[in-house]
Amino acid sequence: MREDFRPHLTWIDAQLPMLRDAVLRLANRNSGSLNAAGVRAVAEEMLAYFAPLGCTHEWIDVAPLRTTADDGRLCETPLGPALRLRQRPEAPLQIFLGGHLDTVFAPEHPFQHARQEDEDTLHGPGVADLKGGLMVMWAALAALERSPWRAHIGWEVLLNPDEEVGSQGSDPLLREAAARHHFGLIFEPALPDGSLASARKGSGNFDVIVHGRAAHAGRNPEAGRNALCAAAGIIQAIDRLNGQREGVTFNPGYAHGGGALNVVPDLCVFKFNVRTAHPDDAAWVQTRLETLLAQSQRDGIRITLRGGFTRPPKIVDAHHRRLMDLLADCGQRLGTPLTFKPTGGCCDGNNLAAYGLPNVDNLGVVGRDIHSDQERMRISSLTERAKICALLLLRLASGELCWN
Repeated sequence: MREDFRPHLTWIDAQLPMLRDAVLRLANRNSGSLNAAGVRAVAEEMLAYFAPLGCTHEWIDVAPLRTTADDGRLCETPLGPALRLRQRPEAPLQIFLGGHLDTVFAPEHPFQHARQEDEDTLHGPGVADLKGGLMVMWAALAALERSPWRAHIGWEVLLNPDEEVGSQGSDPLLREAAARHHFGLIFEPALPDGSLASARKGSGNFDVIVHGRAAHAGRNPEAGRNALCAAAGIIQAIDRLNGQREGVTFNPGYAHGGGALNVVPDLCVFKFNVRTAHPDDAAWVQTRLETLLAQSQRDGIRITLRGGFTRPPKIVDAHHRRLMDLLADCGQRLGTPLTFKPTGGCCDGNNLAAYGLPNVDNLGVVGRDIHSDQERMRISSLTERAKICALLLLRLASGELCWN
């Protein structure tokens, strides 16, 4: 490794106490996906870190989240804004960096407090997913901006408000970014063993609204059409699709219906997730669902399907492999060997890959038990991962590496 890179990497090491404290502050501010004010507040804190780097910034409103309520109505919920930061859009090499502001923990969730558990562990909501990653991203870019080679790289950061609910609103921004950059670095948490994701499964979320016919359960039950029973049959049929196509899984995850026990229920809403391994799996799923639901329609039972695929599968091509190899080489030079493995999880990296942008998408901190009240992150991984990304940027900016 070139000696003139070392001062910039040593600077990152010196930032560890500040980075730790920043993650604690961010994690102690609730930014559940539907807490628009909290999401914006986290974005404003991040803007305070980025502004001294001299970049421009832009607040971008995203479309509201569309969901099916328990009564079958289609609802829209406003979301917080996205924050886009740009530096040197005229530079010859353009790099996209992304991370999300939202977490899965709503304001009413009991898991709200972040704390330092021991010398190298933070425990709290979003410390790994993804508030630690936000600070890893900032530290890598701040190191680049301190270097004499910074003019050769332009970068764009998108902090989006809705990744945990599928990025429906911010997907157009991801598509735009993919068209004007050479590759992407996304700061989802690393896998618990420190490895990085290669291929990722795709994901779709679907809602089924089953309408029946109400009747008195004692006087004339035969006049009713039980929406709960019809829904139960459909749920079982969907579950039986598991194992019919390699790599495709169905997970019925939510159901709501019925009411008074002396009334034949006339409504049930249930929701399910589908994971896919290959781009053509989506068409197979859609055909099977349409056939299954058509067969479930009968006198007095009406079924509506909503939703679809929001995350295409992420396929590792030659461009992705080159970026993975460059990052692995940087890790090796820093004494942090990196391994890559496929995962069933998905993120904004799926969308970017589908739009043609090669990316590595879990360059954030090393954490575990995300999306639970046991979420933790390794404090030392803040600087460890920031140095890997910074070294890649420094090598590209200095001309030691060439992307094209």
